[in-house]
Amino acid sequence: MLNDTVVSSIPFEAPVGQQTLIDPFKRAVTYLRVSVTDRCDFRCTYCMAEHMTFLPKQELLTLEELHRLCSAFIAKGVRKLRLTGGEPLVRKNIMYLVRELGKQIGSGLDELTLTTNGSQLARFADELYAAGVRRINVSLDTLDPDKFRQITRWGDFHKVMEGIDAAQKAGLKIKLNAVALKDFNDAEMPDMIRFAHGRGMDLTVIETMPMGEIEEDRTDRYLPLSKLRADLEEQFTFSDIGYRTGGPARYVEVRETGGRLGFITPMTHNFCESCNRVRLTCTGTLYMCLGQNDAADLRAAVRATEDDGLLYAAIDEAISRKPKGHDFIIDRTHNRPAVARHMSVTGG
Repeated sequence: MLNDTVVSSIPFEAPVGQQTLIDPFKRAVTYLRVSVTDRCDFRCTYCMAEHMTFLPKQELLTLEELHRLCSAFIAKGVRKLRLTGGEPLVRKNIMYLVRELGKQIGSGLDELTLTTNGSQLARFADELYAAGVRRINVSLDTLDPDKFRQITRWGDFHKVMEGIDAAQKAGLKIKLNAVALKDFNDAEMPDMIRFAHGRGMDLTVIETMPMGEIEEDRTDRYLPLSKLRADLEEQFTFSDIGYRTGGPARYVEVRETGGRLGFITPMTHNFCESCNRVRLTCTGTLYMCLGQNDAADLRAAVRATEDDGLLYAAIDEAISRKPKGHDFIIDRTHNRPAVARHMSVTGG
């Protein structure tokens, strides 16, 4: 035992024999994000405090329990599954879970993906591809090694570049994710677009979100993507396109590079009306909304019995409470996080 102590307005149609999870606002829940660990080998300043207190290992679900939970969601209509963290690849024996879930691709599951900081990619890229992963997101906020060390506190830029090289060599398609931070990487965005598109990668920029206490005032770093887009359009020509990957990003095609640029805007223009996602933590807590505190304890259902009936009922009850949207706000009068938990607990 390995106990290591695309959204659209088109109605979703489940495969024959597969159930469908429908929330109170008639949205089909087809996308599950699973935080397999709250631990990370970076300490990104906008994500967590430098001296974090992580969950005791005994509180985490085993990899077998995570597999059972994910399988239950697939049986209930989830078609896309993303493993997140913390940093998912630092969890011991994580490839066991990846391989087991990969076996379900084509049998209810359409896609298994991963969000990573890239630090472990050189080690795991070939195994990920062999397990059925074809597409990953890599978080990268700057191309400057010194600034990279500053924003991640512990990260090695060159190790991440080696990981990206290894992932592309293995055949993995990469999308870069960059959190837009005022007076830190806003001036770099044109170079990041050219870098990503020059290597055949999409780039998505993300507004910082008010989650968890950190050692800075988020209003000092908050950059509305409406402003960033206006600044970028002084150099680039954007065309809005309908491309979707199943997440909240809205994409444009950049005429000058031929590549795609995505915008995730939870603050300036929330994407709640088309939300198809729920998030499962490494302790078995299901959050129906990233920006709300309401949650369901699925660990109890998993451990109560080996019969999945109780687990299915717990999932149905949780989805019946999925809210319409989040309550994120960032301004000088709201200098506390909208939710107390850090992003690393829930998964990005």
